[in-house]
Formats: sequence, structure tokens, C-alpha cells
Amino acid sequence: MSPRIGVFPASGGLGTSIVNHLTKLVSASQLVLIARNPDKWTRLGQAGATLRKADYDQPSTLDNAFDGVDVLILISYASFEIRRRVEVHQLAIQAAIKSGVKHIFYSSLGFAGDLTDHSVAHVMGAHLETERFLAEITDKVTYTSVREGLYSESFPIYTAWLDPANPPTEITIPHSGAGPGVSWVKRDELGEATAKLIVGYIDQPKKFDYLNKKVLLTGQRAISLAETVDILGRAIGKPLKIREISVDEYVRLTQIGDKHTYHGVNLSREWATAWEAIKQGETAVVSPAIKEILGREPESYENTIQALIR
Repeated sequence: MSPRIGVFPASGGLGTSIVNHLTKLVSASQLVLIARNPDKWTRLGQAGATLRKADYDQPSTLDNAFDGVDVLILISYASFEIRRRVEVHQLAIQAAIKSGVKHIFYSSLGFAGDLTDHSVAHVMGAHLETERFLAEITDKVTYTSVREGLYSESFPIYTAWLDPANPPTEITIPHSGAGPGVSWVKRDELGEATAKLIVGYIDQPKKFDYLNKKVLLTGQRAISLAETVDILGRAIGKPLKIREISVDEYVRLTQIGDKHTYHGVNLSREWATAWEAIKQGETAVVSPAIKEILGREPESYENTIQALIR
């Protein structure tokens, strides 16, 4: 019997991409798609996939969610709080172990430089703790932490919520735009590479290169925030530039509003640590892994942005 692949949550941009690419590599009957709203995958259910309902925010739903799953891709909880995020990740991992899952792929993030275990970015905190937790329990389940590089499509988060349909005259962020940049990578190519990693493990688990290891997936080059904004401006058709402000000023920006509020807690100041991490070069590492996995160069940032804004 072919190993069964669980995807949880099988929703959101990355999860949807992973599922779509898995369907090109394995039969639907090998897939167990677990989500808060599994009905979105009705067509795959009709093709043989198993659909289950579970939710990080309802821990009791995790109890049997992973039954019959051999390999699980665990996509990180959509939150910015460290404690809550780590807690629900651990609950899901423990439920997976109880259900007999043999290997967990965990969707981490592309901060912390070249696979290091330290980051000044608050957003990376829960990922590092989850990676440490997985590394401590390899006697119960093996793992691969996939450090998904910063999505090309996530540029608004790093440009004070730039709206291409109504662009400002200047981008006000606590960063000058100079220095080490970001090795932006297209989200759908991350989904494709992650799907291929999963199938690579299934095909040859004992020879898998990333058994109990981390792998970093990035774009083809690092792009400074100044160049990032310039590329965005050219795509929009309006020149854009960065004006550096203090963290205090950033926290007070009216357009930020509730953008960085999670479960009623305003974490704008904590979010600003992402720019410090960029300054320190954490996101400027260019890894060859995605090219090796895809068998081609990843799409350029310019092309992704042109298509996105067009």
C-alpha cells in the first residue's frame, strides 16, 4: 500500500499550493487533506482523497485527525504570537505521533540566516522553538524543517502595507533600504518544491538528504529593500522610495491600524524586529536547494511582481 500523505492545514496560500502540486505527483487516494473547511477540496475527495475537519484553535479536533497518515506536512499556525503558536504546533505534533505518523515536514520561515538557530526577528521565534522540539523527539518521529523563504507576494508586510492600487509617495519603514536584502521567492514555487521534497522522502526514505535536518528555500538572488521598492514602483507605474523612520514612528502609523494585532494584542513593535533581522543579513542568504529540487532556476522577483500587479 502506498504511503499516505497528510496536509494540515490544507488551506491558505502555501497549503493550497502544496496540495495542488502533490496531485501532480501522487494519486488522490494517497492524500489526507485536513482543514477547518475541508469542503474546498470536494473535487479531490470525489477523486479518492480523504477529507477531514480539524482546527488548530480547537485542539480536541486534532486527536484523530492524522490517523492512517504516514507522512505529514504541518503548516505553521497563522499567528504572530510565539507562545500560542508553539503550543498548538506541539499539540499537533503529539497528535501526529499518537496516530503513528512516521515523518513530519514542518513549514518554517526564511529568517535566521543560513540554517542557524538564532534570529532577532520576533516572527521567527515560534519556528525556532518548534524546530528544537522536533529535534528533541526524533526517537518518536523523524522530521524535515522546510524554511520557506520570504514570499515575493508578501511585500506589503515589509513596505508598510503598500497597496499597488493606491500607492503612496514614499514607503515609511524603520529601514533605509540599503544593505543586505531579501532573497524573495515565489510562493507557488515554494509549494512545488515542498511537494517534491515530500515525494522524494516517500520514494527513498533511507536516502533522503534532509532526514532530521533543515532545508532553506530561497529565490535566485538577494534584493535590497530599496531595489525591491524600485521594482514595485516600475510594476505599478509610479516611482517609489523609502523614507526611514524610527520604530516608535512606525508603531504610530495610521495605516498600520490592526494589521499587527493578533488575538487582541498589538504586536507592531515586535513585528518591527523583522527589519532589524533584514539589516543583519538574515534574509539575504541565497540557497541552491530550490533550483536542485525544481530542476530549474526559480522565477525572478521582477517577473513575479509584474505578473502579480498586472
